[in-house]
Amino acid sequence: QVQLVESGGGLVQAGDSLRLSCAASGRSISRYAMGWFRQAPGKEREFVTAISWTGGSTSYADSVKGRFTISRDNAKNTGYLQMNSLKPEDTAVYYCAAGYLMGATMTPREYVNWGQGTQVTVSS
Repeated sequence: QVQLVESGGGLVQAGDSLRLSCAASGRSISRYAMGWFRQAPGKEREFVTAISWTGGSTSYADSVKGRFTISRDNAKNTGYLQMNSLKPEDTAVYYCAAGYLMGATMTPREYVNWGQGTQVTVSS
């Protein structure tokens, strides 16, 4: 079983940057796709970005394209989400997920392993 722990969330102002980390333990995730999802109060969990196990394929929600960058370091068993030019509408709990998948999958139900989430709050 894979355990995922997110870190790096916090309270920032609009226009600031944050870097989230997702540390995996229990087994290597080098052959796992990784994804980031977020859930704002009163809203459903939504896809943010994903990366294939090779790192060669990524996908992004339109709302974050050009501002967020997903990456991974398989040697460290860790994934990252660099968030730039943050907006108040980016405020949410951010979750990382991992699954034994081929591509940068955008569908939450295809990911078996989930972290507990980290809060990101962007003030205007």
